[in-house]
Amino acid sequence: MSATMQRRHFLFSAAPLILPRRVFGANDRLKLAVVGLGGRAKWLLKNEEFPQADFVAFSDCAVTRMDEARQIKPSLEKAKTYADFRNMIEREKPDAVFVQTTTHARVWVAMHALKMGVDVYAEKPMSLTIAEGRAMSDMARKLKRVVQVGTQQRSIPINAWASQRIREGLLGRVHTVVVCNFEAPKIWQPQPAQPIPEGLDWDVWCNQTELRPYHQDLQRRWAWWRDYDGGGQSWGVTGWGTHSLDQVHCALGKDDTGPVEIWPEEPGQEGRVTMRYADGTLLRLVGKKRPEDHSDLGAIFIGENGTLEIKRGLLVGDPEVRKGAPPDTIEGPGENAWHIQNFLDSVRTRKRTNADAEVGHRSTTVCCLVNICRDLGRRLQWDPVKEQFINDAEANLHVWRPRRKAYELPAA
Repeated sequence: MSATMQRRHFLFSAAPLILPRRVFGANDRLKLAVVGLGGRAKWLLKNEEFPQADFVAFSDCAVTRMDEARQIKPSLEKAKTYADFRNMIEREKPDAVFVQTTTHARVWVAMHALKMGVDVYAEKPMSLTIAEGRAMSDMARKLKRVVQVGTQQRSIPINAWASQRIREGLLGRVHTVVVCNFEAPKIWQPQPAQPIPEGLDWDVWCNQTELRPYHQDLQRRWAWWRDYDGGGQSWGVTGWGTHSLDQVHCALGKDDTGPVEIWPEEPGQEGRVTMRYADGTLLRLVGKKRPEDHSDLGAIFIGENGTLEIKRGLLVGDPEVRKGAPPDTIEGPGENAWHIQNFLDSVRTRKRTNADAEVGHRSTTVCCLVNICRDLGRRLQWDPVKEQFINDAEANLHVWRPRRKAYELPAA
């Protein structure tokens, strides 16, 4: 049995052994909490339902955001608020926490929550670096915690159906997959310091990164900058790109592996990139049209027997291919319902979620590899089992980043 197959066997055979934090009765309601009350968290609280669950507490290093979140709807008004999420978990003892922080703080918060015995719904991308993603996935498995990563596209019925059909051989052997040429993160240039807003703990916000002088563009546009994300702005690599690349892994059945080779097709931070998997499948980032909405956040799968494009909530292909498919899904409120329900069900049953920590880690790793390839501007060989570049010490320096003291990752 190969190392990859051994990993796959362990992951799936280990899943049923996960133990519940508490035993749920038929009428028990889950206690939920949120860490990070920015735009995404507020959107979910406003537009989505959380069946048989109540939000009991909020935590954010910017205290005004917690009060704003409590005003979204009457059911949230009684939620307790905490500046330190660890105090929140200790006192409120939630069953699960939604980690909606900035990317550079996400794994640090999530791993502390996992260690404190709480299941985690983590926003995408799951991690800032490959190394911290591996640490989080390993901890979730070791501690038998439930994790769902916010690549909700994977749970939309028509996307899940089409992915399964491709895995079952609908297109024959898939030799090429085409996705958008997602944008790289930007480099922050020093700016004159601005006053820190009242109620914001800037040290905590900076987390693992350098404690820079405060500037509103760091806080409000954090997803633009390399130190805080891998390209989180709209069509960025780890922004909407995470959804698209996760869709690729889902349909190809690559949830526990990754490419073995990656190379730039042209120079520069916006250059096209191609990857090759061990079975020969090519994943190409090209200049597809980018609509204003999320509809094109999928991939075009080209196989021996035809081509199928999976977008978000709809398919593009021969009508024969669509036979038996669920209805298309319109983007907006309710789009996350299947993903959220899958997480809440798994908190109760301890079954593996649709996008557990290993799945989220592997999809995020592909995003990181795109950025590393563009940075170095040359062909790279990647070992998806050891998660290292082969005979390339310079490239391996990009797998992790040094962390600021007091923000080291906790040990399992």
